[in-house]
Amino acid sequence: MVERDYESIAASLDDEGTIEERMRRVADVLWDKLSPTGVSWVGFYLPDGADQLILGPSRNKPACSPIGLHGACGQVFLSGQPLVVHDVRDLGESYVACDPRDQSEVVLPLFGENNRPWAVLDLDSFDIGAFAEHDVAGLRRVLCAAGLTRDN
Repeated sequence: MVERDYESIAASLDDEGTIEERMRRVADVLWDKLSPTGVSWVGFYLPDGADQLILGPSRNKPACSPIGLHGACGQVFLSGQPLVVHDVRDLGESYVACDPRDQSEVVLPLFGENNRPWAVLDLDSFDIGAFAEHDVAGLRRVLCAAGLTRDN
């Protein structure tokens, strides 16, 4: 299991600037620090109407947009619960394959003042089992440090 230094990432961020500027900084810092640890993509998805999500700030390659709510990002957005996907093949038909090389992912909801999700953060990896619950906790700290979510 890869240990990732979320504490130093969180310490490098603040809640200054617009939401989009903060999302871009988070995507950039996560990419710079985590791509050497097996992360193949980092990005945010935001709702666009009632039945799809659109791509927000992201790194490193283009991604699918818009995406339906049937996939991992949509389910996290609807449920408000983070999701660690050990092997994306386990999701079957509900997996949205933007890059066929991706094997695992972790998705976290971002909560607003009404305690409802307003976006999700998605990280992918070419490796099976690249993410675990400690990644959820670390990424939540990063999002809180940037003022992008409330600690639910």
